[in-house]
Amino acid sequence: MALSRRQFVGGAVAVAGATTAALGTTGLAPPTRPAELWREFEADPYTHPQIPYVGRAGAHAGARRAPRPPVVANALAYGATPDGSADSAPALNRALAAAGERGGGTVLLPPGTYRIDDYLRIGHSGTVLRGAGSGRTTLLATRNLTELIGPYGSRYGGDKSSWSWAGGLIWLSPRARHASLVAAIRDRAWPFEGWTGNRRDEWTTLTTLRPARRGDRSVTVEDPSALRRGRLVVLRLADDPDHTLLEHMAGGGPGPEAYTWDERTKLTSYVPYEWPVRITSVRGRTVTLERPLPLDLRPEWDPRLISGAEPLTGSGVVGLTLEAVETPQSPHLLDQGYNGVTFQCAYDCWAEDVVVRHVDNGFGLVAASACTLRRTRVEGRGSHHPYFCREGAHDNLVEEFRVAARTVPAPAGTQLHGINVEGLSSHNVWSRGVMEMGTFDTHRGMPFANVRTEITVENNGRHGGDASAGPLYGARFAHWNVTVTNGRAGLVKIDTIAPYSATVGISEVREFDQTDVPDFTGDLHARVEAYGTPGSVRPRNLYEAQRALGRG
Repeated sequence: MALSRRQFVGGAVAVAGATTAALGTTGLAPPTRPAELWREFEADPYTHPQIPYVGRAGAHAGARRAPRPPVVANALAYGATPDGSADSAPALNRALAAAGERGGGTVLLPPGTYRIDDYLRIGHSGTVLRGAGSGRTTLLATRNLTELIGPYGSRYGGDKSSWSWAGGLIWLSPRARHASLVAAIRDRAWPFEGWTGNRRDEWTTLTTLRPARRGDRSVTVEDPSALRRGRLVVLRLADDPDHTLLEHMAGGGPGPEAYTWDERTKLTSYVPYEWPVRITSVRGRTVTLERPLPLDLRPEWDPRLISGAEPLTGSGVVGLTLEAVETPQSPHLLDQGYNGVTFQCAYDCWAEDVVVRHVDNGFGLVAASACTLRRTRVEGRGSHHPYFCREGAHDNLVEEFRVAARTVPAPAGTQLHGINVEGLSSHNVWSRGVMEMGTFDTHRGMPFANVRTEITVENNGRHGGDASAGPLYGARFAHWNVTVTNGRAGLVKIDTIAPYSATVGISEVREFDQTDVPDFTGDLHARVEAYGTPGSVRPRNLYEAQRALGRG
């Protein structure tokens, strides 16, 4: 049976039942009242200092229904075997490639268990792999990415395996970009993984931009000749020698100005900042964008629209379970690559009703933007990163998600994170989730302007990231209506850590286990409201309330 919204809501109630004390002795929810921060936001939705505008996060600006491309192939006709007796990966990859080469469409995977001894590639736009439901169609993955592609070291040195945070046994990435990544890995020339190539030099300027403010939807361009309605472009902002762009991402002021940015070499490798966005209109030199600007455009940051990798758009995975052979979880940062579903250089793509089991890392968003993961679940023997969002991933939506409790004890030397965001990733949303383990992880790299809302969490994970990656948080992180079942504050109550942040309607918590100190000195300009009473303020869900505003 496929995962339904009712299953997720029911699961959330079951987990939250452990915290009825937070609702009073009667078990009744506390009376609700409008949040003061929400009233402020309604009056100033695009430039509020603590709350980001995320009302258009997700595929197709947050559309509730994913597209359903017509069926163009049945995997059985290409030789896939639903009894698990033979390797079905070649048949599935042939079917997916054939569908893509004909212009896209849906490849059906009927009920059954399909053994795959290779990873699956979705490299054409408009191509969807659709099973019969997560309870009826299973892919049994027998090999990991180290075996299939080769060892993948870190571009920052050391003996780490980049399969600890990259790649998937279902990997959605445009063909040319994916081929260049795999070639670089096999050549041991460890690549950058984003829109502008392995060395970040594969881009062309389309036009430079006049100054504009965060929250603007329209920009003035110097030359509109290469622009058209519907084109996907990349906004590129370069930092200046004084690192005023990074300061801006941190909210500005004395604290960020005093920070020693030059020492954070991993962080500074993440700029220029690259933000993919679709053009909705071109009128003379005025160009309107699908989403409001995430940051100011200032001359010192050389703002321009560029073309990068040809994107993967309109592709997805629906209605199946991906189960890896059960192996012990690897020591920290030495994962072999039993990874789930990863979107890379993808835009307007999605996964829905998908379960991954016994994986090293669950669902990945790597330089992916405007993608939706809906009704997804990570379960089994325990994962390093159940959800990872990195390398400049923006405007993604993860909703109705679950991280299930591990089915076996964690081996010594392993690590558990949770819903991770890092690497200057911005404007991502995690909504209506149940986390039976894990935490609200950042791996430093100063992610900013992200939202986690209406989530129940057993807060027992830890964050990652070395010191060279810089701050844990930039500005405008919002945690809104969060029930913490074990009372641990770390990474959920963020008013003492995150600048210009909002912590609203979370459980009463205390610091223990992993306690962090602020990255920035002085007043963080953080706000706390309705502390100790999750569910006591309106709106209950920050993302859905922003969508209901009908703006942006």
